[in-house]
Amino acid sequence: MQIPKPLKQGDTIGLISASSATPPEKLQQAIESVEKLGFKVVVGETCRERHGYLAGSDELRAKEVNQMFSDPAIDGIFCIRGGYGATKILPLLDLDMIKKNPKVFAGYSDVTALHIVFNQIGNFVTYHTPMPSTEFIQSKMDDYTWNYFIHNVTNTDWSGHLLANPPERPMTTLVGGETTGQLIGGNLTLITASLGTPYEIDTKGKILFLEDIDENEQRVDRMLTQLQLAGKLDDAAGFLLGAWTNCGPENPEHPERSLSLPTIFNEIIVPLNKPAVMDVTCGHCLPTMSLPLGRTIHLNADSQIIKVVE
Repeated sequence: MQIPKPLKQGDTIGLISASSATPPEKLQQAIESVEKLGFKVVVGETCRERHGYLAGSDELRAKEVNQMFSDPAIDGIFCIRGGYGATKILPLLDLDMIKKNPKVFAGYSDVTALHIVFNQIGNFVTYHTPMPSTEFIQSKMDDYTWNYFIHNVTNTDWSGHLLANPPERPMTTLVGGETTGQLIGGNLTLITASLGTPYEIDTKGKILFLEDIDENEQRVDRMLTQLQLAGKLDDAAGFLLGAWTNCGPENPEHPERSLSLPTIFNEIIVPLNKPAVMDVTCGHCLPTMSLPLGRTIHLNADSQIIKVVE
């Protein structure tokens, strides 16, 4: 697994959207939020384009990803937002070229589709992080979130680095035990959408991180069941379950007609008897952890300690 060169003050960031269009009123704030970190910014055309709900045509979005990786003047690539559309550009990416030019690549949510491809086919580490036009521009983004983001994209020494929740938000052990494996995953909806495609997620021997937003409990159950039937949960070495924002019952007035997320996890994840923790502070939430996808981690689910070991 290739480790992209860490960023440093003065490096140039390519700001792109491989997914949904960026609200015009948020663009300048997003640019300034990256500049305040000490980086120069090259704003991709996709940050200003709109094709319905997409940030320009599939061809434009794919071309821009290819250009940002091929341009030696670009040191890192930040996705300005998620939304929808990253899966549509996968066949248009020059993955041979991208594999030869690994760079810091950051984002989450719909960006999960690109994380999977860059980790598996590009063979380089990517970073599951908050994004400039969403979390970055929130005036109350906390120190925990900033520190984890900065550590991920700039750190040169990962030995013993802990993936730990804020002290006031403890993780919960779902299944005890210890395991070591490559950290992969992201948004459950995007991971499920990869099944049956040339870009299907490979979970064998890996530690799978999952999170989602705005999916009711029945849909979470359905997607986890699909992963189970596809063998992806059996193949995994362990699980990190993150934030499930607005993932409650379909009818909040009758929660008894639904199954709670803990019940779903107990019925699907627990019988696998593999180390698993839930309530990891990562996903569509603040504060939020940033994750180095593709790095090897050690999970001690009994003590809820997650350590980067590679």
